[in-house]
Amino acid sequence: MPKFFGMYNIEDITKKDTRSGFGDGLVEAAASNNKIFALTADVTGSVKMGDFKTAHPERFIQTGIAEANMIGISAGLALSGKIPFASAFAGFISGRVYDQIRMTVAYSNLNVKICASHSGITVGEDGATHQMIEDLGLMRMLPNMVVLSPCDYNETKQATIAAANYNGPVYLRFGRPSVPNFTPADKPFIIGKADILEEGNDVTIVATGHLVFPALQAAHALAKENIHAEVINLATIKPLDEETILNSVKKTRCVVTAEEHLLNGGMGEAICQCLSRNYPTPIEMIGIDNRFGESGTPEELMAFFGLDKEHIMAACKKAINRK
Repeated sequence: MPKFFGMYNIEDITKKDTRSGFGDGLVEAAASNNKIFALTADVTGSVKMGDFKTAHPERFIQTGIAEANMIGISAGLALSGKIPFASAFAGFISGRVYDQIRMTVAYSNLNVKICASHSGITVGEDGATHQMIEDLGLMRMLPNMVVLSPCDYNETKQATIAAANYNGPVYLRFGRPSVPNFTPADKPFIIGKADILEEGNDVTIVATGHLVFPALQAAHALAKENIHAEVINLATIKPLDEETILNSVKKTRCVVTAEEHLLNGGMGEAICQCLSRNYPTPIEMIGIDNRFGESGTPEELMAFFGLDKEHIMAACKKAINRK
């Protein structure tokens, strides 16, 4: 029988890729909103826009390998009252076209959704050139930009629908590999709201994206050692839900952050800024420390870079000892 820790099943669950959550969410949102357009840069299948193309060919734009042009077209669509969803690999749609995003979308505060597939190191065998681990930092620095990093298929689908209903620039990050799909399918996504998945008094774990499930696994294992971790799913990196984070940390008095991203500029750094201003607290950070990725399977790379349950558990114990 499956075992449940709190309301979340962490054993014997199905796996689905988060990019499919984006594709399905986009189709669902577009069914009731004819202002939604989809654009991609020669990666229709990879970003799961095929069903949208079939259902709404008149609202689908294939720009070819021209990401900067795609952002410009998206800006024009937004200025004409449309809701463009521009999608490509994270490395290309954030790094390659940063100037266009900064000047045309963020500065002008346009209603453009920038949808980044194949993010983080779990793009795996494609190697360091395709493993975008800087994007959260790049995007959260931009004024007006909302930054979303959902954790599984269900949450990515709901985040896509929420992005369609939000008026303003959004960066939505998701990945290629199949990962545990454990959040409720019908749970609405609220931009700017963190979710407490498990309650605890000893340490706060704030995780985002593919690290949320390992954080739950770590909390389950720590509970067997009589260490009770509070797990927060931070799917909205910006705007940051400071109230939920601070309320938790004031209770536990120490925190661990976990993300599939560089430590510099990422979610953990945002938490550090919040705590340093409001409630200085011992903090340990799980992430990639000042280096590029490597080739390997997603599972090998997550273990190699310490982005797993065991490292989260060790960081929790270290943070508790620093109280």
